[in-house]
Parts: sequence; C-alpha cells; structure tokens
Amino acid sequence: MPAVEEASRLSAPVRRVSLGEIFLTFLTIGGISFGGGVVAYLRNGLVASKRWLDKEEFLAAVEISQAMPGLIATNMSVIVGDRLRGPLGAIAAFLGMTLPGSIILFLLGVFYAANQGSPVVRSVLAGIGAAAVGLLASVTLQIGGKQLQHLLDLTIVAITVMLVSVFHVPLLVVLVTVGPVAIYLYRPHPARPLAPDSTGLDKKPAD
Repeated sequence: MPAVEEASRLSAPVRRVSLGEIFLTFLTIGGISFGGGVVAYLRNGLVASKRWLDKEEFLAAVEISQAMPGLIATNMSVIVGDRLRGPLGAIAAFLGMTLPGSIILFLLGVFYAANQGSPVVRSVLAGIGAAAVGLLASVTLQIGGKQLQHLLDLTIVAITVMLVSVFHVPLLVVLVTVGPVAIYLYRPHPARPLAPDSTGLDKKPAD
C-alpha cells in the first residue's frame, strides 16, 4: 500500500557513516567554500555527492540553521553530524567545518595586514565577492522552488527583503517580528491540515 511504503521510507534508518568520513567531508567543505557560497557547497556535498540528505531534508536543515544564532555552516554541520552519528557525529562535523576556516583566516589575516594596499589583493577580493554572489544566487534558485510555491510565501519573502535591504532594519528585529507572524500564519488549522513531516531530521541511527 502506498501509505505503508511511505511510512517505511520515512522511518528507514540513515546509512551508518563513520566519524572519519563525517570529519573529512566537512573538512573538505570547510576548506573549499569561500565567501557567502557555503550553502551551495553544503548542498553539493551533502545532497548531490554523499546523499546524506535529500532536497527537503537539506531545506529543513537550512531553515533551522538560519533561524538559530551562529553561522549557518557550523549550525548545519552540528545538525547533520548529529543526525548521522549522534553527539560524536556532531562534534566531528563541527571540527571538520571550522578547522580549515580558522587556519586559513588566520594566515590570510596576516597576509592581508601586510599587503592591504596592493591592487592585486583588492582585485582578488573583488573576484571572490562576485563568485560568492553567484553561488548564493544559484543555491537560492535550486532550493527556493520548494519553499516559494504560494502567494503567502512570496509575500513574507518580499516583506523580509524590503525590511532588511531597503529600510535597513536589523536582522534580529526582523526575525523576532516577522518570524512569529509567519509561524502564526502557517499554524495548523482544521481547514488546512498540517502536512506530515518528510524531512527525517529527527531520525538517526543509534550508536
């Protein structure tokens, strides 16, 4: 029966992944993701390459990570690592994600302090910035289609963009004002039953 098959698929345990593989995967993502394009690298590594998450699971993880304090990349690493191998997986993913950036940022900071007036350095930074914008636009188009399917979705996005980009309202203020309104509008309702959770983010294998 289709309903039974769907329930079985959602409750199926995630493939057991070694802590070393989790660490190396996030170490690679942390080492090659530059600028604001980290979400694109995460999607490519976790969805397209490793297939640890599907598109809906990845979008759910992004939403949770974006709503929580801290960097989205580190939040994502903790969520995915915990789902794969529990607390130890979260630690391995977190360390893998943060080590490359910490080391590279320290070295680049020393280099930039000594060469900040160089036209070559300014050109390189401008090129990295342009590439980061392109990556963000790409991943927005890839995952946005799953989220922007109704007029209400587009309205909330438009209001948020206007407040942050046009009126320069602090992001925290937007989060604590628009967030509760959005939650209220999307609340379960008898005329609008809550869709079953298909993300599987609350399911992880026991160690």
